[in-house]
Amino acid sequence: MTDNKLLNVGPKSAAWLRQVGVRTMDDLRTHGAVGAFWKVKKAGFKPSLNLLYALAGAEKGCHWTALSADEKNRLVTEASALEDAAKAAKSFVMPARDVTPPREDRVEEAVAAPALFDEPDAAPAEESPAPDGGAPRDPE
Repeated sequence: MTDNKLLNVGPKSAAWLRQVGVRTMDDLRTHGAVGAFWKVKKAGFKPSLNLLYALAGAEKGCHWTALSADEKNRLVTEASALEDAAKAAKSFVMPARDVTPPREDRVEEAVAAPALFDEPDAAPAEESPAPDGGAPRDPE
């Protein structure tokens, strides 16, 4: 914007516009006032409506205060529609799809799981002799 400086645009707005790729009048005409304003806003800057009006005035070659109320309302409506569409797109979440293959209906026999203190499947043993081979000990 050095030799092709945009009308109505101050240094801060010019820096924002440069950062989003709007450097010349040709760039502004390509994107339009609302498009350039939206690019600035989407980049994380917080432009006021004065920037929108200034860009529209620059596009028309007049001061932004020369824009009619109808023109300003149209610009605000277009910018709001873009913002609403962006919010709607951002909040749209595709529902998760269940991709689990269907299970066959099988009836399995219920097998009792062994409990923690169950004995192995051995026949009940009679009293075993004492480990030393002698008579069983008396509990004391």
